[in-house]
Amino acid sequence: MWRKFCPVIGLQVVATIIAASIAAWIEGVHGAISAASGGLISIIAGLVFVLLAATSVESKGRSAGEVLFAALKAEAAKLFLAIMLLWLVLATYQEVVVVGLLGSFVVSILIFSLALFAGDKT
Repeated sequence: MWRKFCPVIGLQVVATIIAASIAAWIEGVHGAISAASGGLISIIAGLVFVLLAATSVESKGRSAGEVLFAALKAEAAKLFLAIMLLWLVLATYQEVVVVGLLGSFVVSILIFSLALFAGDKT
């Protein structure tokens, strides 16, 4: 499972760097920090999803229903963590550039969904 998500996470990192660079050019340092924060929130939440899903999927002897439930729990944890981290940044960072934060976050989340379409070379 990690092999499937590694390239996607790498692409998220690249997209976050690009978004932070664009935001720095448009909004300065606070734009860059905001965009980097948005991308990092998505990356961290995605890593939690992969960690939770990988540990439950790699267990042998699980039924399809158990695997599906584990994946749904991992998705719920990812969503909860992303919302909490977004709230934390918005609540604590006074100079946040909301467009940069949310734009980078959305792009990074959309890139993460590309893992669904990545082929498995096993």
